Amino acid sequence: MTTNTTSESSTAAPLLNLQALVVSVRRRRRLWCSLALIGLLIGAAVAVLRPPPPAAMAKVLVAHQDDQPNDTGTLIRTDVEVLQTTRIADKALKSLKSSVKPEDFLQDYRGTGLTNNLLQIDVTGDSDAEAVARAKALADAFIADHVRRMQETAKAEAKALRDQRDRMRKELARVNESIGGRTPETDPESSASMESLFARRAELTSRIADFDQRAEDARVGTPRIISGTQIVDDPRAVRHSVPMAAVTNGGIGFALGLVLGLAVAAVGSVVADRPVLRREIAANLGASVIAELRRVPRRPVTLWQRRRTRAQRERLIATLARTVRDSGESVSLLELGCAHTTSVLALDLAGALAADSPVVIIDDLPALQRAARHQEPGGPAIVSGDRAADVPPQMRRLGVGSVAPGTAWTGLQDLGSQTVLVVRAGHGSTAWLHTVARQLADLLIPVIGVVLIDPDPRDRTDGTLWDGQHTALRGHNERLARQNAAGRQLTERPSWAVRVPDSDQEAR
Repeated sequence: MTTNTTSESSTAAPLLNLQALVVSVRRRRRLWCSLALIGLLIGAAVAVLRPPPPAAMAKVLVAHQDDQPNDTGTLIRTDVEVLQTTRIADKALKSLKSSVKPEDFLQDYRGTGLTNNLLQIDVTGDSDAEAVARAKALADAFIADHVRRMQETAKAEAKALRDQRDRMRKELARVNESIGGRTPETDPESSASMESLFARRAELTSRIADFDQRAEDARVGTPRIISGTQIVDDPRAVRHSVPMAAVTNGGIGFALGLVLGLAVAAVGSVVADRPVLRREIAANLGASVIAELRRVPRRPVTLWQRRRTRAQRERLIATLARTVRDSGESVSLLELGCAHTTSVLALDLAGALAADSPVVIIDDLPALQRAARHQEPGGPAIVSGDRAADVPPQMRRLGVGSVAPGTAWTGLQDLGSQTVLVVRAGHGSTAWLHTVARQLADLLIPVIGVVLIDPDPRDRTDGTLWDGQHTALRGHNERLARQNAAGRQLTERPSWAVRVPDSDQEAR
């Protein structure tokens, strides 16, 4: 039954926990804030150190022979592409008497279609005067080329219409000759033929008149295009504001850096798979979160932060002292990612327990000696892990050690028969938390509870396992079975046992 329940819960677990992802990204705010700040500084530095070259702008009104109100901008896009050809660039350079190659000049200007008939030309140069001259030359070259093309188009169209008209005139002459060579006859077939010739003559006369009108319209339309295509905004230098450019580039760099930082933080959080929520840490370690505490800072902090951290630590010490007093066995504090904080907690806890009976701290953590230097004289005795056997049995033992990667698991039993895990949120991976729970269970060291260091202040998930005293503690369960039922063997697995998977085996 338990195996099925575990399988069902694993299947129902979401592939990506959005809440945990958001919390992980928020905890990495130093990363994405730093990248955003770097992007802001780079953008502002580029605007200041590499200002844009002098530029000029001109606007040209372009008239087209096929202008339509519902045009989607095809004609003006064609004009933009024509402007950016070597023919226009060569004509402009010849008017400027410049030795620059047209292919290189194409990189210094661009055209933009503002409306269906309005073209904007942006040009750069070595100076404002040169940029203005280049813009004027480009506008004139484009207008001349556009007018020439329209004239050639109109001439070609008019010539084609006139040629068609001349062919019809020749055909009309033949029809008139046929009509003039006929005599009135009473034969019905001859009358029908004459009517057909008269109808053809009328049709040819109408079409000749139509071609004449179309040829005239094509010829007359050219002056309208010539007069309509003109410079409507004279070339002028574009003023560049360094502060405005710095603000704009800085904003763009800030946005890009922020997006990059968030993306890196999100991907890193998913890949690292480091639990940050109380619920996840409690489930992976198989023990309840009994208290939370901000990380004890190494550097000086403000008075308000010192008071708040001290109040939280006093409440935590009172909770741990009550828990240790209720336990008849030795207790250890095992840290994961918070050695300094664990050392300070061990010294404070030993001081609180010293009022009832003498306390000896078994030190297996290098940070403990550094933290002890800042304590007041007359504090609890501290012995190394090698001298744990020399501690008198009537004295209360408080072990301090670590379960970080590289831990010597066999030495943890000398620190205490029970333990309180002091874990920094987001430090250990899911796989390592499973390893810690499994190893402690194999060593028959029950976990009284978990003290979560540096938790997310917005975390509202429940980190309490109501059967946390027995969760994932295979060794503890076996020891209780031997004590309470001597000689009796467990024949079935308890219904409340929870599997703690690992790469090789599981903790029961």
